[in-house]
This record gives sequence, structure tokens and C-alpha cells, in this order.
Amino acid sequence: MPINVYNFSAGPATLPKSVIDQITDRLDNFTDGMSIMEISHRSVAFKDFASESESNLRSLLQIDDSYAVLFLQGGATQQFSMVPMNLANQGTVDYLITGAWSKRAANYAKYHCNLNIVADSSDNNFIDVSNPAEWVNSKNAEYFYYCANETIHGLEIHDIPEVNVPVVSDMSSTLCTRPIEIEKYGLIFASAQKNLGIAGLTIVIVKKDLIIDKAKDLPPLLRYDAHYQEKSMLNTSPVFPWYVAGLVFEWILEQGGLDAMSKLNEKKASLLYNYIDNSILYQNDVNPKFRSWVNIPFTMTQDGLEENFLKTASDVGLKNLKGHRTVGGMRASVYNAMPIKAIEELIAFMEDFENVNL
Repeated sequence: MPINVYNFSAGPATLPKSVIDQITDRLDNFTDGMSIMEISHRSVAFKDFASESESNLRSLLQIDDSYAVLFLQGGATQQFSMVPMNLANQGTVDYLITGAWSKRAANYAKYHCNLNIVADSSDNNFIDVSNPAEWVNSKNAEYFYYCANETIHGLEIHDIPEVNVPVVSDMSSTLCTRPIEIEKYGLIFASAQKNLGIAGLTIVIVKKDLIIDKAKDLPPLLRYDAHYQEKSMLNTSPVFPWYVAGLVFEWILEQGGLDAMSKLNEKKASLLYNYIDNSILYQNDVNPKFRSWVNIPFTMTQDGLEENFLKTASDVGLKNLKGHRTVGGMRASVYNAMPIKAIEELIAFMEDFENVNL
């Protein structure tokens, strides 16, 4: 009897089965006998699909017309430069460092503006965030930057930082996992390969008044304004990743939208954290206040068992549980498309493994 296979990778991550089925069914003929992989981004059929996908995303996140929604290439990493290049005007920017990705973003920002680190969780190995009252904010920052969820360290900031400047957030692993107060953000960006589709697409949601007629010293391909004016088709668009994202947006709407995603994701995380906290063999060191809903790292209290754990887990269909190479241990990434049954099977496996090895 074939085993169920669950992909716990942090990204590229698992896709909804129904989305994969749709891709397969329509791969040969998206329009006029042509595959989605060979049609023009400027074709009427794809432009109609692109417009509908943006409309669905706006509906999911309740994005009003004061925001531009961009479908770009270059990955989230390119946004580490595009954000300061477009919004900072060579001025000062505030960055909160809570893990590897916000730290990398800050290192990129140094090339383009005056960087101020308001707080850095490096000293506690990224398992906690200091009290906002202790942060050292600039008086005239162009924006405040934070990473909503650190996929490597499993640390998530659940409350929007309260600052008096535009808030910029890397939401690569949290966008569309729950409702958000979109109006409190100046700019949000997210690479697609976590909850929104496959690699090759990055979504940017930005207040129009931050970008229109701004950053005119930049070449068009690096200007948000230019991409907005051309409806994200300034150059050849990432048609296939955009198509997959559009199907995922439809899937989320069919599941009941972001309220349904929020309830499911919180339940999945609670199940796994509760098991870890009550086990003898496993542990998670992140401050419970900042534990991630979608990336759950854990280590073992006994040495020498990890390799066997990972191999045995993979043999029974629990794939890609190895922690990031920089931190080790294990990590279960449980994004939107991960069914609750997978969490239950993972917990059952962990319990059996603990019973055998203690």
C-alpha cells in the first residue's frame, strides 16, 4: 500500500493537491491549443487571468485602491535592494533584526542608505525579541522594516510594530496565512514559494503615494512606479508562476478565505507545539510569544539521534524535516496547503520514535 507523502520543506513548499491537478489538467491547453508555459504575457487570455488573480488577492487581503499590487521577479532577495532604493531616498532607515532574513535585508540596505538597527536578536540566537520600549528608533526614518516570520529560526512577530513611519514587512512565509490589517503597512512583499505558489514570483503590495512619481533616478526595471504603470508587465512576466499563484488564490477563497486559513494554521501549530512541549525527547527554545505558526524548528534532548530520525521519517513519507544548514536540528514547515492529517501523522511518528529511543 503506497504511503502518504508530506513535504515539510520551508520552500519551495507543498502545493494544494487540487491546484496540482488543475495545472496538470490544463497544462496542454490554456488557450487556443497552447500551453500556459508557451503563451505570451501580453496575450488577451493571460491578461484576463492576471487581472482576475489580482482581483482575488485584493479580495482575500481587503486591499483597497490606494495600494498597488505588483507581480515581480527576482525573488524576495531583490526586494532587499528595491525597497531602500525606492523608499529611502538615501536617507535613514530603521531595521529590526530578528533572524537570518531580516539580517540579510539589513546588510543589503547598507548599500543604498543610512542604516539604523533598532534592535538585534543575534545575542539570544534569535529565540526572542527585545521589548519595543528598548528599541533605538531614528527620529526621521524613511521607513521601519521587519520580517514578519523568520523561516530559519521559527520566530514570528504576531503584532505590527507601532511606529510613526511607513512600515515595510517581508511576509514571504506569512502572507495569506491569516487576515492582516493592510492599512497599517506602507509596503509588503512576499516570495510565492511558501503559501502562494512556486518559485519565480514575488508579490509587492505598496501604498501608491510612496511610489508614484518617485525614484526617477533609477532605471525603470528597478522602479516600483514603472512596474505599476505597466501593470507588472514592464518586461516578460513570470507567466507560469503567476498562473500557479492565481490558482492558489482561488483555492484559498474556496477554503473559506483567510479566516479559515487562520483557524487551520493556528490549530496545526498548536497541535505540534503542545506535543513538543510535553515530550521528553523534543524541545523548541523560541519564546512562546514569538513562535511561528508556519515554521516549527525543534531539537532533541539526546545527542546522536537526528540522522536516524530524519531517515526513518523520510522512509514513512515525512519529507524534508531537516533544519536549515545554519542551525541544524529539525524543522516542520506547515504552510496553508499542509493538511492537518500530516501534523497528526508527524506527531504519531515522533511519539513512536521517542518511545523506541528513550
